[in-house]
Amino acid sequence: MSAEAAEVRTVLDTGGDTDGSGNSRGLGSGLGRIVLNRPRALNSLTHGMITTIRATLDDWAADDRVRAVVLTGAGERGLCAGADLRAMHADVTAGGAGTRAFFRDEYRVNALIARYPKPFVAVMDGITMGGGIGLSAHAALRIVTERTVIAMPETRIGLVPDVGGSRLLARAPGELGLHLGLTSASMGPGDALLCSFADHYVPSARLPGLLDALADGTDPVATVAAHAEPAPPAELDGQRAWIDTCYRADTVEEIVERLLDSGVPAAKEAAELILGNSPTAVKVTLAALRRARTLPSLEAVLDQEYRVSCAALDGPDLPEGIRAQVIDKDRRPQWSPGTLAGVTEAEVARFLAPRPGDELGLA
Repeated sequence: MSAEAAEVRTVLDTGGDTDGSGNSRGLGSGLGRIVLNRPRALNSLTHGMITTIRATLDDWAADDRVRAVVLTGAGERGLCAGADLRAMHADVTAGGAGTRAFFRDEYRVNALIARYPKPFVAVMDGITMGGGIGLSAHAALRIVTERTVIAMPETRIGLVPDVGGSRLLARAPGELGLHLGLTSASMGPGDALLCSFADHYVPSARLPGLLDALADGTDPVATVAAHAEPAPPAELDGQRAWIDTCYRADTVEEIVERLLDSGVPAAKEAAELILGNSPTAVKVTLAALRRARTLPSLEAVLDQEYRVSCAALDGPDLPEGIRAQVIDKDRRPQWSPGTLAGVTEAEVARFLAPRPGDELGLA
């Protein structure tokens, strides 16, 4: 397969001047480039892409020539829209063994990126959702632009925030993470910085210069800081009062009731979003995020997420949610149970319970 056709392009620039005979006499920039290369599919992730990224990062971690790594997405629309949901739907309806393996490998890559021994720069330009967040929002240097749209939209398809996203949401200021997780709402660049999904705002017009500077071998931390600018205002910052008040409630039912009774139009919209998502997924999300606040590490959260995601594979809502949003696109999922009241505490506990013989085991 040609480099152009590969789903992930990996390039190591050892560059530098030559000695006149074509042999490099220096390490050059030592910049490793990982480019997600499925632009027509918004760079959605396949299992093969995950294994390629893992193998590349393992090799580069042990390669003294590599000084830094930068992750970008091909095309103009975004870094990554998440997992390839069409492929996931086909697998889940056939039993889900492939998706379980995908989750195991994906979450291990997320943990690897968070502990990577060399500077890891993630350019979250455009749409960055789900699995795309797992590859970028745990990096050492996380960049957003004016085109950035970030979301953990799992409850919309009958899943629960994963790829370490439940830890990020749990650590957001106040109750902003619960709001984002239960509604599947998106963030712009200002909100991404507010909620600690990103570190720096770089206008998209400055990205070529930033990448050129990184390729010249300059210090990544100083280079990113030199290209960064003040971010646009965070819209969620002005909504903290009603968000924090409503989402402090003990149950999803009470959260929805508070949202509807608040008299705030945006709160009413949030309630409607929650009620449109999978009742099981939103109840499990509430429990998982609150538990994530008490877990000691990203690895412990990923272990929990693996249990939750595998439990979702055993239920009806994940294939139905993908069908409604991606396959048939009728946007009319038939959830089971269809109401919040129908989701029992025992069912929520099942999602969080250990899986003897099938644990991720990162922590």
